[in-house]
Amino acid sequence: MKKKILAALLACCMCFSLAACGDKKEEVASGTEFKDGKFVEPVKITVEVYDRGNDGGSDPTNNMYTDFIKKGMKDTYNVEVEFVAVSRWEEVQQINNLLAGGTAPDICLTYDYPTIQTYAGMEGVLELNQFLEVHKDKLPNLYNWLGDTNIYWDQDPNTDELWAIEGKRADVKRINTFVRQDWLDKLGMKAPTTTAEFEKMLVAFKDNAKVLLGDDADKMIPFSVSYDVGWRAANIIESFIDPAMTDKEFYINGFDDRMYTQNGTKDAIKLLNKWYNDGLMWDDFALYGSGDTTEDDMIKAGYVGAFMHNWDYPFRNGEDSIQANLKRIVGEDAAFVAIDCFENSNGDYAKRAYSSAGDRKIFFPATNDEPLASLLYLDWISTPENIQYLQIGDEGVTHTKLAGGGVSIIPATGNAIQNSGQNIDYTITCNGLNLMNAEDTAKSAAYNYAGVDPSYVQTSIEVALNDAITVKNVNVGAISAEEGMGTSLGEKRDIAFDKSVIASPADFDKVWDENMSDYLKAGGQKIMDERKEKWEATFGDVDMLP
Repeated sequence: MKKKILAALLACCMCFSLAACGDKKEEVASGTEFKDGKFVEPVKITVEVYDRGNDGGSDPTNNMYTDFIKKGMKDTYNVEVEFVAVSRWEEVQQINNLLAGGTAPDICLTYDYPTIQTYAGMEGVLELNQFLEVHKDKLPNLYNWLGDTNIYWDQDPNTDELWAIEGKRADVKRINTFVRQDWLDKLGMKAPTTTAEFEKMLVAFKDNAKVLLGDDADKMIPFSVSYDVGWRAANIIESFIDPAMTDKEFYINGFDDRMYTQNGTKDAIKLLNKWYNDGLMWDDFALYGSGDTTEDDMIKAGYVGAFMHNWDYPFRNGEDSIQANLKRIVGEDAAFVAIDCFENSNGDYAKRAYSSAGDRKIFFPATNDEPLASLLYLDWISTPENIQYLQIGDEGVTHTKLAGGGVSIIPATGNAIQNSGQNIDYTITCNGLNLMNAEDTAKSAAYNYAGVDPSYVQTSIEVALNDAITVKNVNVGAISAEEGMGTSLGEKRDIAFDKSVIASPADFDKVWDENMSDYLKAGGQKIMDERKEKWEATFGDVDMLP
């Protein structure tokens, strides 16, 4: 059935392409009349928004922030906006289904660029460069905010084709390691500063379960990961990667952002395998998939001693944050603190930070017949005052002003609740706090989490940026072997990580090697080979980029 739908979509797209042959500028300028900065007749567009399934959150398609956007777009451009919810935890699958069915929103976003490439190859995605050439003068805020770097980040250097615009990361911090500060205090221990000390700490948590959890000692989990081991053990994995690894080698193995095929990853997972078999990890981590709340519930209840996650994860979601729940359930002193302890061979706490790009990829399906209105939407949400409002809302409702400048976020209720940190589900061109004044942004950073002691946030900021390495952009054109492989190889990778962690120590090498072989045969090797070929065709014998 899916093949029939894809074939139908391809046929439709081919008809669209043939009908569009002619003067490109005439084609992209056609449609509802645009005069004096707005459409003469009302125009309607649909926009994807993530549904995170937050308990007690606001309706992602109908809340204070969607009302603000709808009114602003209507007043400014005579454009009516409708939001379409897509599950954050199944976004690739759902976007695939919507694209295949010809029902995708006019403005789509995804973290998975191979999905866009797949449909671009079937003419199911609009090429954006043609529209940007014609309408650039109408998009000052989009260009001022993203700049050419982010707008043309994915432009093919050989064909100039542009299938997606990269959102900008105002915040490049990535992953931190968190430990229970109150548990360390109770055991008279200092925060670990090396991998060996971290393991010693986990053993101490396990051995003192009765002291730390009382009657709930049997629920003790010294260290927790999820099914997504590659993300949730990233600090450990990166500590095993050779600091002298060349940009070329990192790129060749870089299709998978969980670093599955990077040299050093196997040794990192072998350490996790040891911890798992020593009883230092959550037994059932591999059983709970994307979007499941079981692990978060255990962390909030106070049963977990350490975990790795997004740099601010314990502080998110206001009154339902991990930190807020710990205080209510366990006590005022219960808290997670960020630490640096996984040293590489140079003795550094090296960790990959984000680049300013490499965020969500924004694209328009071929079914979008209002590309100008869609670009104006991106311009409107990139306006500094609109970014600020969407991030902090109304004074007295979602934030208060600090005496020394900046703002402090306060708990919101009802339609004012933000379902994502800094409301990034609506500021799709901006990921991370970005107020109109840079000084206010800096002063507000540690106060941007309702109900959380700013000192914990400040420590997390400092740890996340310590020894951080910015990922370089390598643009060698489309890698055809990657098209359509993101989901299938991602699933194989997750299963391979999970099986390797829970294997018996005697079987670890066999399990790892068999799963790696399967991954490579399923398409991983072809991707690596093409990446190597394209690198050498673009950069020659150069192994390191400036």
